[in-house]
Amino acid sequence: MRVWIVLALLSWLTPAAGQGLLAGVDLSQPAFSRSELSRQQVVDLIRKRGDGETLDLSNKSLNGLDLSGLDLSRANLRAARLVRAKLAGAKLDRAVLDQAWLLEADLTGASLVGAHLFAAQMQRLRADDADFSRARVAGDLTGASLRRAKFVEADLSADMKNQSMGLMRAVLGQAHAEGANFMAADLMSADLTFLHARGASFAGADMKGADAAGADFLGANFDGAKVQGLDLDSASIDASAKPALQDAKRLDRARAQ
Repeated sequence: MRVWIVLALLSWLTPAAGQGLLAGVDLSQPAFSRSELSRQQVVDLIRKRGDGETLDLSNKSLNGLDLSGLDLSRANLRAARLVRAKLAGAKLDRAVLDQAWLLEADLTGASLVGAHLFAAQMQRLRADDADFSRARVAGDLTGASLRRAKFVEADLSADMKNQSMGLMRAVLGQAHAEGANFMAADLMSADLTFLHARGASFAGADMKGADAAGADFLGANFDGAKVQGLDLDSASIDASAKPALQDAKRLDRARAQ
């Protein structure tokens, strides 16, 4: 019973707060370590799904399951446990993954165009070359691998409407996003602290009020980005990028090279 209390509590907390509570969660418990369905059972459910019907896998334990390459478009995976699940090359376009657990899951090369990931726990996620274009991503991606991932026109901004339980936003602290594409993405008030983003594109992105202290932006493109209040304390930037970052906060404390 204790695990369900923890799940209910974490589903309402901010990503940062939820991350802090993970230390008290026993991931060896069945809810986080086992799968109640096999790959074949999921394949059968996909085949039985009628045109326009939604595949409902909400609240399911799918931990460690190999779902690589499957078409899970529009699937309801709200609050599903997908700890260490394999979803490489899977199609999750417009899928709902709100409050889902994707700790150390493998989404390499997966497509999540237009997906919804609100309050999702995605620490140490592997999503190199994945496509999050136009997705709503307000979860904890601390330590995730996002090399060459696409976040074109994605919404990673803070939810300013309801802050009764704290600020909900994308947390990319210490994530690896070298060569990633954040073109025209909404990163307003996002947590980008110590983000590894060499060669990434933030062209046309809204980065107002984001915290990028200690981030590595060498070789990054900020053309047309909105950077008012972007905190660059101790961040690494190209000296040639200073004009595009002139409205950023603590630009004088950035390490220009």
